[in-house]
Amino acid sequence: MHNKDKQTAQLDFDGQRDGEELLFVFRRHIIAMRKGFYLLLIPFAISAVPPLIWQANLELFLLPIGGLLLGLILFAYHYLMWYFTVYIVTDQRIRQITQRGFFGKDVVELRLSKIQNISYNVPGFSGEIFDFGTIVIQTFVGDLVIHNVGHPDQIYNKLQDAVSAALAERSQGDYEETIA
Repeated sequence: MHNKDKQTAQLDFDGQRDGEELLFVFRRHIIAMRKGFYLLLIPFAISAVPPLIWQANLELFLLPIGGLLLGLILFAYHYLMWYFTVYIVTDQRIRQITQRGFFGKDVVELRLSKIQNISYNVPGFSGEIFDFGTIVIQTFVGDLVIHNVGHPDQIYNKLQDAVSAALAERSQGDYEETIA
């Protein structure tokens, strides 16, 4: 397989339409997984207390290992939910795929030509330090709010470019129909 064939194979996704070009894919910032990190650390920290108090009982030193294993299982669940929640932007639409549990999935699609406005905000000091924010995509029907987006300014600019290109293509198609 040639290098270009490998790149083309990587640019396909489930539900892609004929002639639809993938522009970019993004997911939420890793800060969205902070609950998973807490669930990793809390069982480990709690299970580490008894061996510190009763140091003579050597069997208690196995407790932190059990706490760590429990924490890893809880963390893995949150990691999978974060990893399989993606936002796919093509030259025609935005597709939000949200993982719900191990077997559930929600899919929301917005045509780029239906987007009225895109805005973003960075929530204060922590957002500035860790470079995450919220993007709001407004349509006639409602808003698509994407929380904890990494590099919101860059994603915002890419989305604006995609919407502008889709509107230009749509108006070009309307112009050609008027002439014909």
